[in-house]
Amino acid sequence: MKVIPVILCGGAGTRLWPLSRELYPKQLLALVDDYSLLQNTVTRCAGHPDVTAPMLVCNEEHRFLVAEQLREIEVEASRIILEPEGRNTAPAVALAAHEAMKTDDDAILVVLPSDHVIHKTTLFLEALTTAIDLAKDDALVTFGVVPDKPETGYGYIKKGMATGAAFKVDKFVEKPDVATASDFLQSGLYCWNSGMFVFKASAYLKELAAQTPRIAEAMAKATANASADLDFTRVNAEAFKSSPSDSIDYAVMEHTADALVVPLDAGWSDIGSWDALWQISEKDEHNNTLVGDAVVHDVEGSLVWSESRLVSVVGLKDVIVVETADAVMVASQDQAQDVKSIVNHLKGSGRIERTFHQKVYRPWGYYEGLDAGPAFQVKRLGVNPGASLSLQLHHHRAEHWVVVSGVATVTVGEKVFDLNPNESCYIPLETRHRLQNLTEEPLEIIEVQSGSYLGEDDIVRFEDNYGR
Repeated sequence: MKVIPVILCGGAGTRLWPLSRELYPKQLLALVDDYSLLQNTVTRCAGHPDVTAPMLVCNEEHRFLVAEQLREIEVEASRIILEPEGRNTAPAVALAAHEAMKTDDDAILVVLPSDHVIHKTTLFLEALTTAIDLAKDDALVTFGVVPDKPETGYGYIKKGMATGAAFKVDKFVEKPDVATASDFLQSGLYCWNSGMFVFKASAYLKELAAQTPRIAEAMAKATANASADLDFTRVNAEAFKSSPSDSIDYAVMEHTADALVVPLDAGWSDIGSWDALWQISEKDEHNNTLVGDAVVHDVEGSLVWSESRLVSVVGLKDVIVVETADAVMVASQDQAQDVKSIVNHLKGSGRIERTFHQKVYRPWGYYEGLDAGPAFQVKRLGVNPGASLSLQLHHHRAEHWVVVSGVATVTVGEKVFDLNPNESCYIPLETRHRLQNLTEEPLEIIEVQSGSYLGEDDIVRFEDNYGR
């Protein structure tokens, strides 16, 4: 009987803009230590003696970033399943359940969002052991976080009759107002809904078929002829998209008679907003959290986050100030949840700051915009050891590459040659070319583009290691 962590890597984390962007969301960011939230989730599970290699479910756009983050921590996933598009957690977990049962009919899934913080790992692992034992008897188990304040940003679970170290789930409750949340806290009968689950793959699929048959049928078809693509598992896109979009709570847990809740008091947070991050972060004597090159005077109860330059704040209280290379966000603590409205505005305006950072990550490394004008732009490219850009050409732009550090192997037309630091080459329009790093050291170059059109869609690929 395998115990398989299923890490759900979807979500855009819009309330943590401008640090979290659609193509580089919060689960991929290092917000609390030197590792990303995803990496911490994976390693946290690995501390349990019974768990096997994790299975991850992510979307198409993030697949190489997710794979690279696993490589950085030397973890090999059993599968990285690609969702053709977002359909919420119930279909995503059904994909994982079907894949797990292809090798083990009794597999137990530990379903975890990739963007949570749990400070007390030992207590989490103890609760996980309890949940695994309950799941062996076909219970569908969730973790209920023991509340320490009347929180209005989370849903709640009301505990029913005790059964060993767990409780029957009496009911799920939507996010309450302050007065109701205070009543919940005083009663001692309610926990925060963590969105984490433990159950047999077979038990989940059986209950899904009984409660939400349209999702169950669509996911069975989607995984019937799943195929491998490099390190990823692709499902049938048409079948997947035919499924309704629903969460595990609504599709299964609110209706099943087999739901149990295990109380969890392990320093949990889902970091759903900037004020939530401030609450769990280290603070100075004035209750401020300062990250990066931040200088403050007469400031209290605030978070100031600098990514790329000096940020100074004077005479403010209870504010959030976040700076990145291309955006600055300032908000009061009590309206931090409303940052999402700014992201919606950017979407409506077609602004790229909603989607991209100035530094854009690719399977081979990254590029970062440095300067641009009507007919030129300058980028810094970082190419990972052993990585290669596609063999390509451009119809509308020429390029000039200058090596800053490392050794570049360059293809220009029929020629292949190496460039060392301070050496350069020119790629004319309509010329096939490729940039490779065949060494074990990082490669950094400066790229100067010139031409009538400089968009990223002016790329014709002939060969590509990443199937693009």
